[in-house]
Formats: sequence, structure tokens, C-alpha cells
Amino acid sequence: MHIRLKIWRQENSHDTGKMQDYAIADVNPDMSFLEMLDMLNEQLLAQGQRVVEFDHDCREGICGQCGMMINGRAHGPLKNTTTCQLHMRSFREGDTIYIEPFRATAFPVKCDLKVDRSAFDRVIQAGGYVAVNTGQAPEANSIPVGHPVAEAAFDAAACIGCGACVAVCKNSSAALFTSAKITHLALLPQGAVEAQERVRRMVDQMDAEGFGHCSNTEACEAECPQQISVLHIARMNWEYNKAQLLKK
Repeated sequence: MHIRLKIWRQENSHDTGKMQDYAIADVNPDMSFLEMLDMLNEQLLAQGQRVVEFDHDCREGICGQCGMMINGRAHGPLKNTTTCQLHMRSFREGDTIYIEPFRATAFPVKCDLKVDRSAFDRVIQAGGYVAVNTGQAPEANSIPVGHPVAEAAFDAAACIGCGACVAVCKNSSAALFTSAKITHLALLPQGAVEAQERVRRMVDQMDAEGFGHCSNTEACEAECPQQISVLHIARMNWEYNKAQLLKK
């Protein structure tokens, strides 16, 4: 396959950046999208040019590091698929592919397709943990958790923090990410002790990072590679309102 690429190039966070054209030949349809970018970078190195920088790690769709906008969609054209699990067979001979970083005030561009998603880390640090002294690990059956509740908690915990929800939201909201982390612990007995303080801290930190309010368009759920439900946002709002009412 012969593919034309239009890639956002930005040398650093202070650079204005621009789209730049590239052509790449002999692309194997069975290549992953990131392998195609690796191939482009080898070509650029051979020409003495600066490589295209992008984030990646596991390349197995579970770490959330590889997010980028591909033809205007977070992670590309396939539903519920991370960029690293996207393959070139999803494109056709002679296609032009537009590749840009995730865009959000809270996700400043560091270089090319790399963005700073440390705002997510600070939201987690604000309360996405259990800090109470639980002693030694209890016997597994001493705190019974119903199967539906456990499954719901696991579904929320499946969020990989890739940032696609923020990138596709017209308000750049992190409500889906934050609500998934809050729901995960709110459903489990271990998280109940700090539930009220947790939701207040995490929501306040989310606002402090510059994320916008939920737009209610559900674009976040549509583009989420882990199919995180927007119902978690409803739970987060319920937990937050309850915490505010019970605040001492």
C-alpha cells in the first residue's frame, strides 16, 4: 500500500506547530498503525530528519499511552479500539490519513503527537485510593461482595486513562474518566469509608485542572476503547451531591 500522511509536527510546547505531509510506500496491510509510524520514522532517520514523536508502551491496548486523533477520531476509525490495536487494513491504497495529538487545555502538547496527561495523575492523587488502615489482607470471603456489584466495579476499573473521552468532548470534560475512578471505589466496601471526601477531592481537582463540564452528548462513551458507560457520570454526580449535603 501507498499511504499519504498529514501529521501534526510541533517541536516543543512553545512552538506553534503545523501539519506536515509525508508519503510512505510498501505498507503491509497487516501492520499495526504504530508499526507504520515506526516505518515512517526509519525513513525519516535515513533522510537525516527528526522523527515523529508519539506515546506508546504495551502495544496491547491496555495501557492507554498511544492515544492520538486519526482522521478526526480518537484512536481511529474502529470502535472500541486503541491506536496500537488499529491495523493498516482499515485503510485503503492511496488514502490520506490525518494524524493529530489529543486536543484539550488540560492536555498541553509536549512534542508532535505527545501530550502531557499528568492532569489525570493529579485527579487520581486527589482521592483515587483507599487510605484507611485495613490491617492484614482479610480472607477473601470475609467481606462478601455480590457478583453484580463486583462486575460493575470491575467495569469501572477497566478505564485505562487514555484521554480519548477528553479529546472527543466539545467541552474537554474528564467526567467519564473521573467518574469511572470514583465509581470503582464507591461500589466496594473498602472504599465506602472515604467515599464522601474522595468524590469531593477528585471532582474539585478535575475542575482545577481546567477540564470542562460534561456536555451530555455521550461522545466519550462512543469513543472509549474500554466501553466505559456514561452511567458512571450519573453516579459521580449523585455521590458528589450526597457528599455536599452530608458535609460537616
